[in-house]
Formats: sequence, C-alpha cells, structure tokens
Amino acid sequence: MEKSYTYVKSGEPNIRKSWDHYFMELAHLAASRSTCSRAHVGAIVVNREHRIVATGYNGSVGKKTPHCDEIGHAMRDGHCIATQHAELNCISYCAKEGIAMGGASIYVTHFPCLHCTKALIQSGITSIYYDEAYRVDDFALHLLEINGIECIQISLEERRG
Repeated sequence: MEKSYTYVKSGEPNIRKSWDHYFMELAHLAASRSTCSRAHVGAIVVNREHRIVATGYNGSVGKKTPHCDEIGHAMRDGHCIATQHAELNCISYCAKEGIAMGGASIYVTHFPCLHCTKALIQSGITSIYYDEAYRVDDFALHLLEINGIECIQISLEERRG
C-alpha cells in the first residue's frame, strides 16, 4: 500500500521549553490564584511520567473560610495563620482524592517552609524544585539531605526580566 503522508521539516529549530521550566512556569501561574497578598506561592506536583497530579496555591482552608483578600490577614507573631501553603494544598488534594505522591516531584515558586518540607518528605516526594530562595531553613535542608530528596533551584528571573 502506498503511504498517504510524507514527513516535512519546517527548516526552523524547535525551541521547546525544558520540563523543569515548563512546570516552574505553571507553578507561577498557579501562584496567580493566591488569595493571601503577603506571598503569592504556587506549586505543581508531577509524577514520573511528567503528568501533573496536583496544583496548589496559598489560600484559606475549606470552602467557607473567608480569604485574606476579602477580610484581611489573621496575624500571629508576624505570620498570617489563616493561609494554607501551596505545598500543603497539593498534599491535601492528593490525600482527599487518593492520589499517591510517592516518587513524584514538586515545583514551587518559593523554597518550602520547614513544616511543608516535613510534609513533603512524609508524602514520598523525591525531588523539590523551587524558584525563589525565600527564607531557606538550614534544618529543612538537613532533613532533605538525610532523606535523599533532591532540592534544586530553577531560576526564572532572567525570563521575567
């Protein structure tokens, strides 16, 4: 049977984003949904096949709790206590839906706080990619190291320029 098609190259090189830059840009897009103006943080959980299994951003918990951008920040010791972090929103969603996170990676706009780092370790995440080195905790780095979890900064600063 004669083929009904031919392969034709465009002649121009394909400038395709790396997986890391693609997912980090999506984390920044998720951050645009944040409802706490103190920090717009987004996170994307990706499985081994480069499929997104969860997205998250920082915002109030539940469906009835007012958001910071509606009523203001609930402050204690200089921190907004009404907001759940983007990483925990991803973990919570996966737990609620029965989605395993073991072996997955997370892309976060900001370095995870100590509490989120511990939760990510417990979730089975194998690598953390972050853009902004925000309040990098040395004990969080220690925990990641002894648990064999990659932690890599991927800066998109030059792309935002």
